[in-house]
Amino acid sequence: MKSGNSFKNKYLVLIAHIGALLTASAWGSSFLSTKVLMESGGFTPVEMYVYRFLAAYLVLLLFTFRNIRSKSWRDELTFLLCGVCAGSLYFITENYALRLTTAGNVSLLASISPIFTTILVAVMYRQRIQPGVMIGSIVSFIGAGCIIFSHGESIEFRPTGDLLAISASFSWAIYTMAIKRVLPLYNGFFVTRKLFFYGVITAVPLMFVNPSPSHLHLLWNFAEPQYIMNFLFLVLICSLAAYLIWNEVMRILGPVSTNNYLYLQPLVTMIAAYFILGENIYLLGYVGCVLIIGGLVYSDKCPTGRLVRK
Repeated sequence: MKSGNSFKNKYLVLIAHIGALLTASAWGSSFLSTKVLMESGGFTPVEMYVYRFLAAYLVLLLFTFRNIRSKSWRDELTFLLCGVCAGSLYFITENYALRLTTAGNVSLLASISPIFTTILVAVMYRQRIQPGVMIGSIVSFIGAGCIIFSHGESIEFRPTGDLLAISASFSWAIYTMAIKRVLPLYNGFFVTRKLFFYGVITAVPLMFVNPSPSHLHLLWNFAEPQYIMNFLFLVLICSLAAYLIWNEVMRILGPVSTNNYLYLQPLVTMIAAYFILGENIYLLGYVGCVLIIGGLVYSDKCPTGRLVRK
């Protein structure tokens, strides 16, 4: 009986790792679709976020319309915190950081999120960080930096933009910790729908205070194949499926192991840009690839690479 349960647990863990890999791949590719819609479609960062997640929320609502409210106000406030930290605050601070600092700085600072998550888990759950977790995370972080700066871009210190990028990274870590409490209480569809709802309603006011005019009339552009395919990819794959899978993966692997997969995003973006945009991959990019994968494997497989109770 025990061997049967052991096999089932190993199977679930394997499926969870595959799910995390697919989700990180989707998010790493999402930058290209977002770039198409913002540069060619003419949408602002806030508009792009609202349209994308509002569409995903409406799709989810079709399947989960019977249960609207959570079981308690405490849970509802937790979902509000998660929706802000993983939605409006994360995406909008990151997008505005791009206007105030270099893209390389934003990408690098956004990669700190797994390290923040590890520290928060240790502090909030009184768990001791074993060397394997931190070493693997730092190695993967260095690998992400190699990929990000493989095209020769230099690091520039721009306090406002850099602080916004760090805020985005920290907000994702807070979401990871907050969602941990409600994941055992609700199914994945309900949890994800709540995240999208609070993310959208907290972002909508920013559309009205934005100095640039509204681009609602540009929604007609989605009728063109180029735009509709990119928009559907962002809605159905990068938002709907990715968040559903990511939350389920966190149930199985926990927040630390799951968030370490975020280091794969620069790698996937690099590969996607090579095949879709024809961008070159340089030696530093290959080095980064090896470091990211090596760090992930070391963090997960090293016997000292786990969090243990104090």
